Amino acid sequence: MSSSSPVSPAPAEPAALAAAPTEAQLLDFVHETAADAELVASLPLDPEGRSWLRIDGPGGSEAWIIGWPPGTGTGWHDHGGSYGAFATADGELTEQSLATRLPTEGWKTLELADGVDRERQLSGGRGRAFGPHHVHQVLNETTGRHAVSVHAYYPPLPLMRRYSRTGALLRLEQVERPGEWE
Repeated sequence: MSSSSPVSPAPAEPAALAAAPTEAQLLDFVHETAADAELVASLPLDPEGRSWLRIDGPGGSEAWIIGWPPGTGTGWHDHGGSYGAFATADGELTEQSLATRLPTEGWKTLELADGVDRERQLSGGRGRAFGPHHVHQVLNETTGRHAVSVHAYYPPLPLMRRYSRTGALLRLEQVERPGEWE
């Protein structure tokens, strides 16, 4: 007679982790959110400075609704290796960007090559996705109208590098961590 030992059930499989959202999914999200007039209207607009409201983004992404008084902007910056998307919900924004990949470490000043500058106008409902090495600035260049936009980033922003620009010279000025821009 043989003895048998009880068989333990196999351990339960861990719940599947949610897949990271793609750039296209983030773009879909910011377009859908920008079209939600009630949500966009819930952002209190500050007449003197940008205002923002953090919202839940898809798949663990970080998302924001941002209000832009006339004449305001972000200054040149990147997103610390996160990719993302943004769309204008109301008004018009200008995005100026660099069509080149910058080294992330080991420099303080770079001379940019000719032809790297890009500019696009994003009026209500228009948006764009961008990769993890995107450097840009976003501006409300109007003189009398607020703009509102929706932004989403994945992974949530680990840092933002801020730059100054004089002609072809781009200079790293500051590295900000979460909490320093909220």
